[in-house]
Amino acid sequence: MRLTKLAFAILLGTSWLSAGRKSSDVKTPQPNKTERVIVLYRRQPNDSDDDKVRRKRGNVHRKFNHVPVTVYDVTKDALDDLDNNPDVESIVPDRPVKSFGQGEVLNAANYWSVNGWYAASGTNCKGCTNGSIGIAILDSGVRTSHSDFNWWNSNTSRVVYNESFVDNNPNDTYGHGTHVAGIAAGEGNVSCLQGGLDNTGNCRAADSFWGIAAGASIINLKVLDGNGNGSDSAVIAAIDRAIQLKNTYNIRVMNLSLGRAVRESYKTDPLCQAVERAWNAGIVVVVAAGNLGRVNEYSTSGYGTITAPGNDPLVITVGAANTLNNWWNEDDRITTYSSKGPTAIDQVVKPDLVAPGNRIIAPQATSSTLVSQNPGNRPLVASYWPWASGNSPYYFTLSGTSMAAPMVAGTAALMIDRDHSLTPNIVKARLMKTARRGFAQTAAIFEPTTNQWYNVTHDIFTVGAGMLDVGAAFSSSDRPSGSAASPKAVYNNSTRKVSLNFTSTGGSNVVWGTNGTFSTNVVWGTNVVWGTNVVWGTNVVWGTSGTNGFNVVWGTSSPFANYSNQAQAMSIAIAGDQ
Repeated sequence: MRLTKLAFAILLGTSWLSAGRKSSDVKTPQPNKTERVIVLYRRQPNDSDDDKVRRKRGNVHRKFNHVPVTVYDVTKDALDDLDNNPDVESIVPDRPVKSFGQGEVLNAANYWSVNGWYAASGTNCKGCTNGSIGIAILDSGVRTSHSDFNWWNSNTSRVVYNESFVDNNPNDTYGHGTHVAGIAAGEGNVSCLQGGLDNTGNCRAADSFWGIAAGASIINLKVLDGNGNGSDSAVIAAIDRAIQLKNTYNIRVMNLSLGRAVRESYKTDPLCQAVERAWNAGIVVVVAAGNLGRVNEYSTSGYGTITAPGNDPLVITVGAANTLNNWWNEDDRITTYSSKGPTAIDQVVKPDLVAPGNRIIAPQATSSTLVSQNPGNRPLVASYWPWASGNSPYYFTLSGTSMAAPMVAGTAALMIDRDHSLTPNIVKARLMKTARRGFAQTAAIFEPTTNQWYNVTHDIFTVGAGMLDVGAAFSSSDRPSGSAASPKAVYNNSTRKVSLNFTSTGGSNVVWGTNGTFSTNVVWGTNVVWGTNVVWGTNVVWGTSGTNGFNVVWGTSSPFANYSNQAQAMSIAIAGDQ
């Protein structure tokens, strides 16, 4: 199965910090005007809180039942009251979010052993969960009419719920969400059935494009419009709905191939706190890392560019690897565009792992924005039906961390399908421990699309624990107890070394440690961690290559908060790495 990933772009509105406020870069409302804000409370807000805002001529825009957040349109007086309310943790703007920009891929991710397990168990499909596991796709919608979202060789759809939080149409008019959903849970009906079946019922096609958890139920929660744009409040509303529907559709996994710049600590960011609520409700939350790895405006070589909510230590943050479209793993490498850690402000170690995300073929939302503007990204029909010609009306090629994330989401669904007792923390710990650590230490990559050389180091901040290994994660029987929160990276100025602090993000009861099954050298590998808890990396991060870059990565601000390059984001989504 060839899967691709869409580029993540950042679109930032005009806003600034109001001195002395609890609010973060909220614009002070003009007289007789309102500004939309997201308020994170220290407890679940109630009607009394809303009445206080209304008395100051403000309005309630959105309320949530499962996250301690309310979206208000506030006047200056209402904003002042909220600033002085001791129950209010933070006040932020309703920021915009955007989307991030198979055979060889499945081999690189070691998928085939899982396929064999399901075949041996008598299940007549590829990695089929028989609809027992629900995956919530928070994206630009899903083209439910695509046959790959039906049951195998059937006209019955596996998309069991549809809702839009940006308009009245849950259909995918942008073309991103359909692609993402296909990577996580596409059935491969079109490619396999058009190519024909042999006498054993297997595909005769040259290649077929099924998703990792083919057969899972899909919960379509649309949060991005026809141009790939959305808002924090829409995403939070969808997260709230997923928590509400968890037991109805057995939603055990949530995929967010979207994000925005980090503007404050994850501890006070309402978007991050919302994904934490989902995690604590028993939903594995998988988030794309972002596509800012090429950004070097501050001499950081792309370090410190992980996007929100991928900066939250609980969720599984996924970077994108390039398999170079071949069947062996020795030359796999990180993509030049995959965002790198540590996270801004909190210095959390991210990404947690990487997965194939470059030039992935997955279901196409016909006549959507991406497909209409980039018809050349439709693969040849001959790629799955050797006797045909022309470009496929059913599949599309995209690149980015957006495509890597649903590979991990699909794997999580398979793991839970095998053992329904797994918690999000166990799933994350197993994924990271079993990740493959076979990358070369460094690589020099020439990209003809940008006419530049990029030097990458496969360290803890570029590949995390390593490359997704579907088969190993699926087969693992480890049952760690405690939090699998990603650790914090701490720089010691006197020794010029970086160590891992586990208790600052996950409390005292954490999975990771210096000894045992989930020790640092087991999870992150000896090529990325040296000695007793000392992180190894490139000089540009904490060495002598440049004071400017060093201070940016290890500072307490978010230098990339105002970075926006839509053209580069689209280029990554369409072209990827060579």
